[in-house]
Amino acid sequence: MTAFSDIKNYREIFFRHVAQTSPSPLGLEIKKAEGIYLYDKDGNQYMDLISGIAVSNIGHRHPKVIKAIKKQLDKYLHVMAYGEFIQEPQSRLADKLSSLLPNHLDNIFFVNSGTEANEGAIKLAKRLTGRVEIVSFFNSYHGSTMGSLSVSGNEKKKYRYRPLIPGITFLKFNDPDELNKITDKVAAVILEPIQGDAGVRIPSRTYLQQLRKRCDKTGALLIFDEVQTGFGRTGKLFAFEHFEVFPDILTMAKAMGGGLPIGAFVASREKMLAFTHDPILGHITTFGGHPVNCAAALANLEVLTEGKLLANVESKGLLFEELMKHTAITEIRRIGLLIAIEFRTEEMVHQIVRRCLDFGVITFWFLSTSNCLRLAPPLTITREEIIKACKLILKAIDDLTY
Repeated sequence: MTAFSDIKNYREIFFRHVAQTSPSPLGLEIKKAEGIYLYDKDGNQYMDLISGIAVSNIGHRHPKVIKAIKKQLDKYLHVMAYGEFIQEPQSRLADKLSSLLPNHLDNIFFVNSGTEANEGAIKLAKRLTGRVEIVSFFNSYHGSTMGSLSVSGNEKKKYRYRPLIPGITFLKFNDPDELNKITDKVAAVILEPIQGDAGVRIPSRTYLQQLRKRCDKTGALLIFDEVQTGFGRTGKLFAFEHFEVFPDILTMAKAMGGGLPIGAFVASREKMLAFTHDPILGHITTFGGHPVNCAAALANLEVLTEGKLLANVESKGLLFEELMKHTAITEIRRIGLLIAIEFRTEEMVHQIVRRCLDFGVITFWFLSTSNCLRLAPPLTITREEIIKACKLILKAIDDLTY
C-alpha cells in the first residue's frame, strides 16, 4: 500500500487512482477558472470553447453564482432526502423556473444529473400510461445509466452492456414517414429537440409539430431532453421555444447549476402526483435538490434571464460560422452557440483538438459523430474573443493539413 504522502505529483495520482474514461484524456491540470478561461498549474491560459461540455453557459465562477453559494453555505447543506423538508433554495428555484415555462410544466422534480432526469421522466411516463414501449431516435444520447443508455441511439456505446431495457424502438430523426411507428402501445417518445451528440442535427418545425400531433393521437407522452440544449445554449432558454412545440415532460441538467451538479424533470403537478402513491416514494433521490446547488441554479437562471445575454447568442454563433472557413471543413451545423464543424475523418478532429491545446484553446468532439469538432463556448464570450479563437483554430487546421 502506498501512503498518500509518498505521492507528490497529482498527474501521477490522476492516472493511478482516478478511474479513466478513455486511453488518452486531455490531462490538463487545472488550478483556476474564471469567465471563459482555464489556467493550468504552470499558469498557462486556455480559452474554454466547450464550457465543460455545455455546462458553464454563463462562464466559470460567475460572481452572482459564487455569492449565492457562499450565502447558502452559511445556512445549511444537506439536511434531508429530497421531498420531505421545505427548503427555501428549492422552493425559490422551482417557482422561478416554472414561471419561465409553459403553464402545464409547473412541477419540478430535482435530481443530480441529466441521465437521472431522463430516468425519472421515463419512469413517470410508464407510471402514467401503464404502457411499456418507448420510442427514441438513432444517434440520440440521453445518458449512461442503464435506462438512459437503453434509449440512446448509439450502439457503439451500448453493446458491451446488453441486455438493456426491452421495448425500445428507434426512428430516423426528422423523418415524418416514420412517425406512424408510434402506436397506442407506446408510453413515451423521448428526443432531443435538437440532437447534440449527433453533431447538432436540427429538425424542421413541421416535423416536430407532426410528432406532437402523433403523440396526442396515440396517447404517448412526449419527452424533450434539453440536458445539453437548455439554459440559453441555442439562444432561447430552451430549444423547444424555437419550434413552438411543447413537451409533456421536460428534462434538463448541465448548464442548470452554473457549474454545480443539478438536474430536473418537469411535468404538470397532476402528472407528478403519480409518484406519491401506489407506491409512495415512487421516485426518490437523496441529494436531488441540494440547497447549495439550488441556490447556484437560481442565481444562474437570474443571470440568463435578467440581462441581454440570450439576445446576443445567435449573432455570436453566426460570427463563428462566418469566420470558420477552410477547405478541410466539409460542413458546419449550428444553432446559437452550439456548433458542429465536420471534417472528413475522426483522426483529423482528434489531431485538431490536441493542436488547439498547444495554442491555448479547448475544443472537443461529439460522442456519436467523432468526425465533428464541438464548439460550445460560454455565452459570455466576446466578439473579440471569438475572432481570436477562430484564428487559432484555423491555424491548428492549417498546421495539420499543409
